[in-house]
Amino acid sequence: METLSGAYRELIKKVLSASKLARVVTEHNVYQEGDKDVLPLVDTLVADLILPGSGISGMDNLNDLFRRAREGKSCLLLLEHYSNMDLPNFSYLLRQEPDHGKEIAEALVAIAGMKLNEENPAVAGFTGAYTRLVIYPSRSLLGLDAEKNKEEIVRSNGINRAAMKTLLKIKVEGKLILVFPSGTRYRPWDPSTKKGVREIDSYIKAFDYMCMVAINGSLLHTRQGNMMDDYVSREVVRYTAGKVVSCAEFRNRTRALAEAAGIEDKKQAVVDAIMENLEAMHLEAEKEREKLLARQGEPQKNPET
Repeated sequence: METLSGAYRELIKKVLSASKLARVVTEHNVYQEGDKDVLPLVDTLVADLILPGSGISGMDNLNDLFRRAREGKSCLLLLEHYSNMDLPNFSYLLRQEPDHGKEIAEALVAIAGMKLNEENPAVAGFTGAYTRLVIYPSRSLLGLDAEKNKEEIVRSNGINRAAMKTLLKIKVEGKLILVFPSGTRYRPWDPSTKKGVREIDSYIKAFDYMCMVAINGSLLHTRQGNMMDDYVSREVVRYTAGKVVSCAEFRNRTRALAEAAGIEDKKQAVVDAIMENLEAMHLEAEKEREKLLARQGEPQKNPET
């Protein structure tokens, strides 16, 4: 298998040349609009790799969520996370859908960690194709000495305050806020990367409605290193959107169950319930994907299942 950097060297050069992304994140640029010059280049990569049979199940549910967003409700999309191509694939497939597919893709605002901007210029170039609200993840501060890293801690607080202020504004402006509840790509050798991060409970508390989305199949397969080091492959990729759920009802119900079970950390219990739902959706959707592959006569195996 070839790496992304090896198989698409010339495309990556074009992305780097076209990108206008502000690499250094500050409290003044946390909201970053997708770059319309870069998007067609990333679409070229997706179109080259994604196989027939790929698509989105549950578009009625996404249309339902989008309708509520346009009515001024705050709406969350909670996606599984297997690779840095999850958002590009989702956006591309949405734009192939009739009805409101293109509008939904344009309404997406992904919550993204700042390292996608700052760690690698090629990764930043791909990232910049999509509208994002950049945050400073709490896990990035783990292990730092508070005394020795005062400036960085001040910086993280400033970025996150600005991001939350922006989120309060845009979440009622017809946007669909896309969040990966695991906070990182799943790495098969590290089961903890499929555990939801506790902070997601705060998003659920602050939003009206949510829709969970399972992902089956991947065009990139995670290795040690960054996105450019991942292996590329041609696969059938399916997204499955579940029914629209009231955030308050889901959260209250889950917290009540946690209380009855004697679980102290109610916030983590809510996020764990999200991840359990996503896993159940994933396993069910994989059965359907395997049936599709069998009918096509091109057996594949998703390495994440």
